[in-house]
Amino acid sequence: MNDITFSNWLRESLQFIGRGPGTWFGCCLAIGLLMLLGHISLALGVFVSIAGLFVGVGVAKYIDLKYNADNPVPLLWAVKKSLPLAILAAGALVFFWGVFRTVAGVTAGDWQNIVKFFFEWEYTPENLQRQTMRELAIWLFGYANVALMFCLLMLNSFASWFSYPLMLFRNYRWSAAKEEGRQMLSQHANAFYKMQGFIFLQAMLCLSVTPFLTPVLYMLTSTMMYVSYQSLFGTKTK
Repeated sequence: MNDITFSNWLRESLQFIGRGPGTWFGCCLAIGLLMLLGHISLALGVFVSIAGLFVGVGVAKYIDLKYNADNPVPLLWAVKKSLPLAILAAGALVFFWGVFRTVAGVTAGDWQNIVKFFFEWEYTPENLQRQTMRELAIWLFGYANVALMFCLLMLNSFASWFSYPLMLFRNYRWSAAKEEGRQMLSQHANAFYKMQGFIFLQAMLCLSVTPFLTPVLYMLTSTMMYVSYQSLFGTKTK
């Protein structure tokens, strides 16, 4: 790995597409399909989207090992290894989102809004008959971009960018992963804040300009999480 800069992290992350294009874009497609559940249940949509984001870190590990290691691992290994912790992380995020929405609903006296968080069938002719495909994509994936930004804010507030890979690949406890992750980030704050700014900017663009790229942004974020972790912590832990 070269110098610790955001440009190197981004370049290395984009190279993962060439190393395993079928797997990488297959993950994008799977995440995109899961995101469609958000218009049946927002809670379920946020859950599967964020779980897909974190499983993507394990998939990036799989691509890395397949390309560089003498003994590559099967894709199913990456999914099985990532899924339990991804489910836990996604569940925590949905819990916080639900708490905020419940407080807002109670304050406004809008109990129906609380119920709609768990179930609301939105695939009606009125919603599906958009003027353009871009408008339809904005409607389909808009909440997922908000969920991504919310996830990053929660990581920065209650954990660290490296908490998930440290817990996944090194079996750290949450508190230890938070502390070590933040210590490492403080030494490379410039690269980290540029990366965070890039992700937030792309999420904002996906809300209006490039909505079809939302699943791609999720997988790119997963890959950058793995690449930045690998560049700073270095050990390829199976």
